[in-house]
Amino acid sequence: MLIKTVFSGFGGQGVLMMGYMLALSVMRDGLHVTYLPAYGAEVRGGTANCTVSISDEDISSPVSSSPDNVIAMNKPSLIKYEGQIKSKGSLFLNSDLIDIDPERTDIEVLRIPANTMAKELGSERAANMIMLGAFAAKTKLTSIDSLVNGLTEAIKTKDAGQMKINRRGLEMGARYLLEGE
Repeated sequence: MLIKTVFSGFGGQGVLMMGYMLALSVMRDGLHVTYLPAYGAEVRGGTANCTVSISDEDISSPVSSSPDNVIAMNKPSLIKYEGQIKSKGSLFLNSDLIDIDPERTDIEVLRIPANTMAKELGSERAANMIMLGAFAAKTKLTSIDSLVNGLTEAIKTKDAGQMKINRRGLEMGARYLLEGE
């Protein structure tokens, strides 16, 4: 098994954090993982993406020219990565910021209104957690508990309120994908 996933969006959307959390989580779950971040010229507002490769065996290269999954947080990410996804792969769209339909018919498209859901949660910054929760529910590569543990390790915050919002965002995204709106 080798699963490659690209997370992409604007700097400031938490794209790199999503990939890092996934990488930490699956590593703690006992799988092999690589995490390859890429930053645009600017940080906030510029482009950001990362590739996470997960396997039950050693991984020879972190680069992915044809990922199994793409999480697109904005329209430029959809435009850039839609053509690279493997046939029968999955495309997770933040439908609040992407107002066009993908052209491909050989991939599964999952639309998640992450910004709207984050506002309902009370934290617009939780859109990335909602997308990551939906991704985890669909792929079953890791659990919400493992993701929360990964987040706790990654940010080492003492802010229990923020961690609660992050957990609720992950759970909300998973529930949205599994149960529908």
